[in-house]
Amino acid sequence: MENKKVKKIPLRKCLGCMQSFPKKELVRVVRTPENQVIIDLLGKANGRGAYICKCKECLKKAIKSKRITSSLEVEIPEEALTQLLQEIEKVEE
Repeated sequence: MENKKVKKIPLRKCLGCMQSFPKKELVRVVRTPENQVIIDLLGKANGRGAYICKCKECLKKAIKSKRITSSLEVEIPEEALTQLLQEIEKVEE
């Protein structure tokens, strides 16, 4: 009788479409301790994180509904939002 442990896959919810996905399939947006908003491609940056699908439509929905602002607990400047959109377009599949 084998007792193999099944490895649990961490799920996170996209702030755009509100669906749960494995953590590795999403892009992490982080508010650093210095209150900068950045995209964390490795998923290890310090700070408060929020997750978004790798598509700009989900990011636009998260911005429009203000979910990303409330999740990161900081007002995101317009230029930072533009930069986030450009970064998402780079990783978009």
